[in-house]
Amino acid sequence: MSSKFKRKIEDFVCEKCGLQVKGDGFTNHCPKCLYSKHVDIFPGDRSEDCDGLMAPISAEENGGEWSVIHKCQKCQKLQKNKISKEDDFDKVVEISQGK
Repeated sequence: MSSKFKRKIEDFVCEKCGLQVKGDGFTNHCPKCLYSKHVDIFPGDRSEDCDGLMAPISAEENGGEWSVIHKCQKCQKLQKNKISKEDDFDKVVEISQGK
């Protein structure tokens, strides 16, 4: 079975906070405010037409690995994304506590 993940290295400006983000091919959200953009059906494919902002609504830890749960503000889709070492971990903890 082959993976549907497509690595795509892209830099972007966060539409929520304006941070210039340097992508590494795995970057799918802003490391400062943790917002994302609904552009993929499968990670990296850029085939979704929604283009809504995805708000970080929660975070969870599983086996030492943290993920942010995003909710699209346009279509309401939920998506779980792993955090990266560049992410503001204080912000991750804050949203995991419902703040």
